[in-house]
Amino acid sequence: MMHPLKRRVFMKFALAGAISATGLLPALPALAANAKAQEIANHFATIKTMTGEFIQFGPRGEQTGGKFFLERPGRIRFNYEDPSPMRVISDGQYVVIGNQKLETWSIYPLSKTPLKLLLDQTIDLNGEMVRNVTEDEDLVTVVLGDKTIFGDSTITMMFDPKTNDLRQWTIKDSRGQDTTVMIFNTQTGVTFGPKVFEVPYDEVHKTGRDSR
Repeated sequence: MMHPLKRRVFMKFALAGAISATGLLPALPALAANAKAQEIANHFATIKTMTGEFIQFGPRGEQTGGKFFLERPGRIRFNYEDPSPMRVISDGQYVVIGNQKLETWSIYPLSKTPLKLLLDQTIDLNGEMVRNVTEDEDLVTVVLGDKTIFGDSTITMMFDPKTNDLRQWTIKDSRGQDTTVMIFNTQTGVTFGPKVFEVPYDEVHKTGRDSR
């Protein structure tokens, strides 16, 4: 069960994001949108390592949480709280999603997922990649996608307009299903051990579904 304060914070961002996605918030003009998106991207790219807690909402409304670890370029790990059997790790080349209960894995090239836009060493946005930017007093919402690389998949990132800090992202997959991750209690400039982003490729290749 989500703590009431966390739920209120999440609902605030989720509602604002939904309003932004429907176009009820005015989008910034194209040049201003791209400039604002790049300003945020430049700030976010300076964060080389980050850790904190997360709450994830899946496409069917399922709720999970835990801790996350991020290191540029390309590395991220989600440790889910019990009873979730899931594991998600990116080692900079591949994203693997494991189900410990079923003992199964799926593997995807990071370069073919919108997570790449979140984890690049530098984030150089061009006009074609920026789908939409909206700004209000509570958050800035940036929708990114590249049809030639990610197909119909997009990533929507929400930032604090005062600090440009990342608060939440939503990945829409090619089937139109949304997975939203809200982060909080974050720390930056941390150091991780060498095994944090290690992918158990022996397990992956034995039981995995290869989507490369």
